[in-house]
Amino acid sequence: MRRVEWTRSALADIIAQAEHIARNNLDSAQRVAAAIREAGNALGTFATGRPGRVAGIYEKSVRRLPYIIAYAMTDADQAVSILRVIHTARDWPEGDWPRES
Repeated sequence: MRRVEWTRSALADIIAQAEHIARNNLDSAQRVAAAIREAGNALGTFATGRPGRVAGIYEKSVRRLPYIIAYAMTDADQAVSILRVIHTARDWPEGDWPRES
């Protein structure tokens, strides 16, 4: 099993999404945040994402939710580094897509 590391940007993405959802439904916000964390942490067991829009970055869709987890595999210690959590409705300019940190 690989270690899973969440970058500050990825954690901030989860918090921002949860705060947005919580304005209308706190329970739903908590469930969404938990589902995203669970999907990300599962990458330590099975890194099942697809090659991403940027070389060296992979993307994992969060099951039944409109989110993509952008992550990289670190060579040194075989860890999974989660870079960002992106809502699929968001229009990310090509130059701003997550890159290895």
